[in-house]
Amino acid sequence: MTDRGTHVEYEGRPAVRFVRRYPHSTDRVWAAVSTPEELVRWFPSRVELETRAGGTIRFSGDPYMEPTTGTVLAYAAPRRLAFTRGEDEVHLTLESLADGGTTLTLINVLEAPDTAARNAGGWPVCLVVLDRWLAGEETAGPHHAPEEWEPVHDAYVADGLPSGAPVPGTN
Repeated sequence: MTDRGTHVEYEGRPAVRFVRRYPHSTDRVWAAVSTPEELVRWFPSRVELETRAGGTIRFSGDPYMEPTTGTVLAYAAPRRLAFTRGEDEVHLTLESLADGGTTLTLINVLEAPDTAARNAGGWPVCLVVLDRWLAGEETAGPHHAPEEWEPVHDAYVADGLPSGAPVPGTN
């Protein structure tokens, strides 16, 4: 299952949510979303993290953002990882399915409402790469040319998601 993404409220803050269903075990999907050697295959930055709530998470290698650090908000293997990235939060939750598969829910809690379309436009690019990685394809990360990202962003704007935030890497 692949959803297009939804603009939601999360604990009183604006957020975007994406749900994916995989035919893989929770342990397999957990490795893909929580270990640096697999996150680099689909997440927009290289990641180093301390595997505990309150730990430090470091982001580097994103051509559109300066290296930064955040805080691990939750780490409950193999079900939940949450962390700050700038003023945003990213929540990754896994649910085991009766058929042996796994549902991944990604919620990006936004620093400001006008970032909804921008961030919602980026996550599908990342999640397509995660889909490919979990399907056994070699991947090198989600960074694509703007012409691949812009139509997704523009569709969210047309749907009425709050927009207007600056887009890193553009003028």
